[in-house]
Amino acid sequence: MKYFVAVAEELHFGRAAERLDMAQPPLSRQIKQIETEIGVLLFNRGRNAITLTQAGQRFYERVQAILADIDDAMLEARRIGQGAEGRLRIGFVGSSTYGLLPNIVKSYRANYPEVNLSLIPMNNAQLHRALVRREIDVAFARPALKDSEFITRQLTEEALVAAVPDTFQPDPPGRVEPSSLAGQNIILYPEYPRPSYADFVLSNLEAEGFETVNRVFTMDLQTALSLVAIGEGVCIVPASVATAKRNGIRFLPIRPQLEKTALSVNHRIDEQGVHVKSFLNIAQSVARKTI
Repeated sequence: MKYFVAVAEELHFGRAAERLDMAQPPLSRQIKQIETEIGVLLFNRGRNAITLTQAGQRFYERVQAILADIDDAMLEARRIGQGAEGRLRIGFVGSSTYGLLPNIVKSYRANYPEVNLSLIPMNNAQLHRALVRREIDVAFARPALKDSEFITRQLTEEALVAAVPDTFQPDPPGRVEPSSLAGQNIILYPEYPRPSYADFVLSNLEAEGFETVNRVFTMDLQTALSLVAIGEGVCIVPASVATAKRNGIRFLPIRPQLEKTALSVNHRIDEQGVHVKSFLNIAQSVARKTI
């Protein structure tokens, strides 16, 4: 096709051969072979000049479009291969939106504005299943996803705090101690599947002598906070959640302190895509600056 275009634009075999950096005879044979394969003359060959036939003119127009499409396809493939275009599917636990995740996403978008990001909220069990099925590329989990086929990178570690209704008056004031929780509902999430973050909280509370008789399970963090706001109980959340003010809720430190919770980014061990590698580099860079 490139041989044909050169001749069609130069309308001279000698100049076309020079443009293609080849000898004229093989170029003439190539053009003749094209005409034979198509079964039609593409050029009128005169003694002093050649011109395109009607078939040749139409063929030239279509070939130009085809070559342009090929160039575009090669450029697009190259940009996707370099991570400049394409898509990246990110699964995340709800609490990560209060901490590192927004800054990581902003930084990635600034560096790779042409990559289409899909952001999908999930609990840990859903994240695990989606990674196994290759429905997402990376997963932000708390604390991590355990699987021999996954690579896990811890990004940050943070304390747990108590989200309490603004009408809640702990004794002593300003913090939550075991005695403060007597008779209070403990709001836990997710409800299923188990074990989950809810079990991590329960084991922590019970290890420190916190009473957890009245348990209210819900599906996600946002619903749990809504229940706290209307006075249904107390919820134990990562400290980063306290950075976003919410009507009807106060965030108090817990004494004695509970075991810290971690946020990790996870991906498949066989993941070789440049998009994931670039995203992980940015995620770790943002995490280091935050610590």
